[in-house]
Amino acid sequence: MAKSRTVIITLVVLVAFIGGAFLFGAAVAFFTHTASGDSSGIFASDRVGLVRIEGAIFESGDIIKQLEGFRKDDDIKAIIMRINSPGGSAAASQEIYQAVKKAASEKPVIASMESVAASGGYYVALGATKILANPSTITGSIGVRMEHVMLKDLLNWAKIHVETLKSGKFKDMGSSDRPLTPEERKLLDAILEDIHNQFKEAVVESRHIERAQIDKIADGRVFTGREAFALNLVDKLGGYIEAVEVAKELGGIKGDAKVVEKKEFKYEWLKEMFESAVSMLSESVRDNMVKEKVQLPLFSL
Repeated sequence: MAKSRTVIITLVVLVAFIGGAFLFGAAVAFFTHTASGDSSGIFASDRVGLVRIEGAIFESGDIIKQLEGFRKDDDIKAIIMRINSPGGSAAASQEIYQAVKKAASEKPVIASMESVAASGGYYVALGATKILANPSTITGSIGVRMEHVMLKDLLNWAKIHVETLKSGKFKDMGSSDRPLTPEERKLLDAILEDIHNQFKEAVVESRHIERAQIDKIADGRVFTGREAFALNLVDKLGGYIEAVEVAKELGGIKGDAKVVEKKEFKYEWLKEMFESAVSMLSESVRDNMVKEKVQLPLFSL
């Protein structure tokens, strides 16, 4: 009986330790699920969410996740999308644009352009409630491009012969060992034209500009923020500070705004702590059973 009591006491103590550690970790996670320069814990409300889009746009998942998180957070009254990107994938830019539109249908979204917000960087801004650019921001570049690197002469010089087997005449379209055929060029031109039209349609819809006017300027050229403002491609000239003020105004926030960036809380450390505690429990129970020669029923499946 004394031996069993020792094991039970050990179990109770260790379970209490694990439970306390788990509750403490959960409380820390709950209070620190958002990181920012200002204090913003569980009691914070009327905040402005900040989503950064930096560098080339080749994937959309993380940006969409952040936008969706802020859209669903009732404490977030407005969202600032800080853009510093020359563009990238057309499809990824479209996905972010749609996510921005969805968020803007429920709360104000302010696109704040930094140094560059061109091509796909401008595309994603189109879904916002308001677009701000610095006077010297480089933006626009409403166009689509595709590259074809032709290495035939280099391969011939190096006496390298490339042979391609294909199941259809267009399957190796764009191969670097030969030039495009007229038929292939026509097909690719049609694809580029379709994507370009989708881009221009988004500008017409979001900026309420006549299609004929967009056709005149949507030839891939870039504009300064000041030129873009004159063309109604952006709503206001200003930087990050002005974007925060617009977010406060449209979000109905009085006083200083708590600008926060959502960080996915990583539970790995909590998991490791829990697994470590379970391991300690198992080792302690095993050692006590061996020391006290306590036997427990064996269950099997």
